[in-house]
Amino acid sequence: MVSVITVNYHGTESTITCLNAARELDYPPDRLELICVDNESSTENAERLGALDGVKLLTSRENLGFAGGCNLGAREANGTVLAFLNNDAVPDPKWSRAAVEVLRAEPTVGAVAGKVLDWQGSRIDFVDGGLTWFGMGYKRHAGELDDGSHDGARDVLFGTGSSLFVRAELFRALGGFDERFFMFYEDVDLGWRLNLRGWRVRYEPTSVAYHRHHESMAAVSSAREHYLLERNALAALYKNVSEATLARALPAALALSVRRSTARGELDPHQLELDRRPADPREDETPVPVDRQALAGVLAIDRFVDLLPEFNRAREVEQRERVRSDADLVPLLRKAMEPAYPLPRYLAAHDALVEAFELETVFGGSRRIAVLTGDAITERMAGPAIRAWHTAEALAVEHEVRLISVNAEVAPVDADFTVLRAAPRDLPSHVDWADIVVVQGHVLEMVPALRRQDSGTIVVCDIYDPMHLELLEQGRDTDEQRRDADLRGTTEVLNKQLRRGDFFLCASQRQRHFWLGHLAALGRITPSVYDDDPTMRSMISVVPFGLPNRPPTRTGPGIRGQREGIGAEDKIVLWAGGVYSWFDPLTLLHAVHRLSEHHPELRLFFLGMRHPNPDVPEMGMADRTRELSDRLGLTDKHVFFNETWVPYEQRQNYLLDADCGVTTHFEHVETTFAFRTRMLDYLWAGLPVVTTDGDSFADLVRDERLGVVVPAEDPDALANALERVLYDEPFIQGCEERIAGVRERFTWETALRPLTEFCRDPRPAPDRLPASAPLTRTPRKSRTAALREDVGLLREYLDRGGIREVTKRAAGRLRRVAAQRLRGRGNS
Repeated sequence: MVSVITVNYHGTESTITCLNAARELDYPPDRLELICVDNESSTENAERLGALDGVKLLTSRENLGFAGGCNLGAREANGTVLAFLNNDAVPDPKWSRAAVEVLRAEPTVGAVAGKVLDWQGSRIDFVDGGLTWFGMGYKRHAGELDDGSHDGARDVLFGTGSSLFVRAELFRALGGFDERFFMFYEDVDLGWRLNLRGWRVRYEPTSVAYHRHHESMAAVSSAREHYLLERNALAALYKNVSEATLARALPAALALSVRRSTARGELDPHQLELDRRPADPREDETPVPVDRQALAGVLAIDRFVDLLPEFNRAREVEQRERVRSDADLVPLLRKAMEPAYPLPRYLAAHDALVEAFELETVFGGSRRIAVLTGDAITERMAGPAIRAWHTAEALAVEHEVRLISVNAEVAPVDADFTVLRAAPRDLPSHVDWADIVVVQGHVLEMVPALRRQDSGTIVVCDIYDPMHLELLEQGRDTDEQRRDADLRGTTEVLNKQLRRGDFFLCASQRQRHFWLGHLAALGRITPSVYDDDPTMRSMISVVPFGLPNRPPTRTGPGIRGQREGIGAEDKIVLWAGGVYSWFDPLTLLHAVHRLSEHHPELRLFFLGMRHPNPDVPEMGMADRTRELSDRLGLTDKHVFFNETWVPYEQRQNYLLDADCGVTTHFEHVETTFAFRTRMLDYLWAGLPVVTTDGDSFADLVRDERLGVVVPAEDPDALANALERVLYDEPFIQGCEERIAGVRERFTWETALRPLTEFCRDPRPAPDRLPASAPLTRTPRKSRTAALREDVGLLREYLDRGGIREVTKRAAGRLRRVAAQRLRGRGNS
């Protein structure tokens, strides 16, 4: 049962519209409970709201605020799920069903945050939450057009209270919303507490509501709103961060709150300086007008101090119950170091406080990251470009990112990061800009300065593609001399990356073992490297190809009905990638030829014959495939070729038309260490898979029973396998069910986690430190030890002189930082 709770405060017209829409939800009526809490209720409002059929009305003579009103509704609710909905919002008919499906499917999710759009449904109100180091939550991407780029589910720190589903038992166990907040950030605080206790808050884009933003605050002055925001941000910070983090963040947050208010109120910060005394001393006794905006922060701090004993008791509970560290939640804060307000005096104070209290060591500083690829960034992207794109996308959540291609083709695109083309001669300027550079393919060759061991830039080498092993097959059609030269050149390109990289990405455990052998042969596994991390995971980690978070949805035509010779009832076998020399489409054609004699409705569709990168020549295997298909009489009858390349954002339309996915290859060393990236698209679309044995993907299909694995170059076994995944309904259904569970492990968010974690705390590889450092350097004090020392100092200062002593010490630290900055400028 779902209990929908909405709070009314003199907005009865909107509330009636909201409740009428909630009565139209696509949800079983006997499983739906509508509750309206009327704050500061009047007779007229109560009569109008009470007349609504099927609505339980709760009245309060006083205004309990949003937090108190929601809690009152929750106490009277009978549902196992509580659904909070702002009275100035209306839900889409599928709003509740979509959220409940997440809670039913994922037992570790404690709350579901719905997608909230503006009243017209065109712009974003909420799709993701961020949190600053000083406790202020904010809606990321608010006001942007809803262009579909936020249609993937993700974990978030909090959901907006305007559209939020929480397990009822859990909500009550946490004490509901903190009523001391009254309104604003009570939803941030609740989500923070859920995450600290190990529960997930999941953004679900198909649970949609439409919101008239801030309608309930239209008659309230901005100063009063800022007062609540300032006070509640401090409260949320105080309750939820660890002791060590609080010691750094709270003094800085208090100082910043004052500066934020004086900057907003344009208060003259120098008016009480001694050299500004008036000629007539009596003028110093006259009142000075102070803008309410300037008062907001000061009064918020004053009220925060009043409530401190209560917040302290709440803090004791949260710290006792927490199971996750502050560091665990840093990814969910998104960009915690963002200053939030574009006021010059405020920004100067923000930067000084961040530096003085070394807050980046706690909350993770934003880095500048350049992702370099040699592939075309266009609508028709191949594997390397797709991987580079999603790498940039994942890193841009927390950092400033540039995706740079040296290919001639780069199409204009909308993204949360910069996308551009650079000629090789322009790459050094981008490398100089970056703190971290992610390279793939041959790009490192184009920046000689970056290859130097004394370069201070952190280099991440994406070696998911063993190019030299591919070349063994790709070069079979060339003369031996050129083949040998190409192989030696490509091997040396990889060796230069392996000698220089600080962190390496590969696609599978098989590849990881292979590249560890390379690193050992090049002398990179030294005693200092081994002692730093005997597992070597901090140097080389598995980052497979990934999948979108959201399932595929049709956006246009695909195969059926668009290609002459393929009908609505035909069985379609899809080859989703290119046709390269290391693949074996020839055996597949023989299998299709044999199977088509009994199944005339069988169709094999090759998705792309011409690589989108103009620098990649068509390989001989493509011609051999066409020739064999013609010779067997299959072309345009049972075998169909898309001679171009399907745009990346349209591939789902072709996948959704298919009945199974296939990939076949020869038995050789390239297969052993390959990772067939397009195979993951089959899992994304829920297609049973037929694959040749020998690679890591075949292991996955076999171990998880996602389809059928066959021996290499065995057309009979391949024909039997195709028949099973196309016509054996119980087997097909079992594959689809198992695929649904497996594909969650391969979302880009999950796949790229080792890289995103490395970029939060990037470091040179131990063997790239100065020669004497590994054996003679003094062990660095750990962050935990440093923070513990600061906590001890804070206690000492409080014991010695109270808050005045703390303030004096903080001011001293700020002066030292400012002096260091001035000295630095003088030296430069």
